[in-house]
Amino acid sequence: MIIQQKKRNKNYKYGRLTNLSIIALLMLIPISCTAPWKVSTYEKTIDHVQTAVKEHNDDPEHIILTWKSNPATSQSVTWRTDSSVSQAFAEIALADPSPDFGKNAEKHQAETTKLYTEDGLVFYHSVNFINLRPKSLYAYRVSAGETWSAWFHFRTASNRPDPFLFIYFGDAQNKIYSLWSRAVRSAYSYAPKASFMIHAGDLVNRANSEQQWSEWFKAGGWIFAMMPSIPIVGNHEYEKGQNNNHRISSYWQPQFMLPEHLANGLEEMVYYIDYQGVRIIALNSNERLTEQARWLENLLKDNPNNWTVVTFHHPIFSSLKSRDNTKLRNLWKPIFDKYRVDIVLQGHEHNYARGRNLQNNTNLFNHESGTMYVISVSGPKMYKLSSNRWMDRAAENTQLFQVISITKTTLHYEALTVAGELYDSFDLIKREGAPNSLVEKISPEVPERTFQSTSETR
Repeated sequence: MIIQQKKRNKNYKYGRLTNLSIIALLMLIPISCTAPWKVSTYEKTIDHVQTAVKEHNDDPEHIILTWKSNPATSQSVTWRTDSSVSQAFAEIALADPSPDFGKNAEKHQAETTKLYTEDGLVFYHSVNFINLRPKSLYAYRVSAGETWSAWFHFRTASNRPDPFLFIYFGDAQNKIYSLWSRAVRSAYSYAPKASFMIHAGDLVNRANSEQQWSEWFKAGGWIFAMMPSIPIVGNHEYEKGQNNNHRISSYWQPQFMLPEHLANGLEEMVYYIDYQGVRIIALNSNERLTEQARWLENLLKDNPNNWTVVTFHHPIFSSLKSRDNTKLRNLWKPIFDKYRVDIVLQGHEHNYARGRNLQNNTNLFNHESGTMYVISVSGPKMYKLSSNRWMDRAAENTQLFQVISITKTTLHYEALTVAGELYDSFDLIKREGAPNSLVEKISPEVPERTFQSTSETR
């Protein structure tokens, strides 16, 4: 069980401290012989360390910010505890430089959900803070019984179309803690003021693996507790059941508090969020594509925002020879064309590809421009690119993250390697009554990365 694992962790840490302390104690033997009171001080120190480690291991874990409602006036938070904590709370206050801000904190009881994992029973707790002030810095913390987390900060969105930027990750999926973690940390280091992160599916490799979900949260750590996430369902978030039926991960809904715009099994998987003049639409490319197409058209028909970003897992145009999502493309792409979706952010292919596929007049607005399609990967699993080169820029064998900044007139896009190198960049410029203007920003001197060109580092 998880409780047992925590105890093992505690003993391991305590063992290390004991060994180091014994060495130090041996160095002090002559003094100890003449001053026996030092031994009792040493014992008190060890007792204190043992208690502190235990308190740390009982902290709330897997803390993550998402949105269930308007980002300008609300913020959702989810966390989990062991099975001894069936009731939990969250506190929130306007952040202030004074350490006394907590005196004005409001206390909220969480909604709690049981989940039986591979390691035993755990409880997930969620609170949706509402009636918040737009464009304001808040502090919050969450509880696990008598233990509270640290205070974390977040900032609510503006209720105006102010400029902002966000981070987009392709698949994490494999070696999540050891290798995907550097993508999260590099992205945060590069764009610490980003408003949120989009995760374009396949967050883990095995839908109901306790180890992999724990690795994903450990990789994100406190960043997930301060920068909201927009998670997308990939095929690896589904587990094959009886009669070849695929079921969404039992972890998905307990650990992510998201809008419920579609019912009957698509709750918190198909939704949209309006953020400062941008409509971000999350789709589930695994199932019920026709139903989502109808919902998508109605959503785009009545869209007051200046920009539209759509994100899902399986690509409209594949970057692999063996994959071609014809049904998906035939259902959704005409809607993207009709309503001039600006950019589509995808994953699944474990390489990088970016372009509008204009070669065969497959993606045209008045024969001039079209939706920009991006495929990316942030984890270490890599595939070779297709020889059918529809893309304007591509890469193999490269972990990347993307930073996208948006103003009223310009969408500025950057793809960076986890080593911090700028690999791709372009601007989309809004033009009244006309398609977006594309301005390529990457230098022609930056070579394309392939398995062959990166073989020395493989």
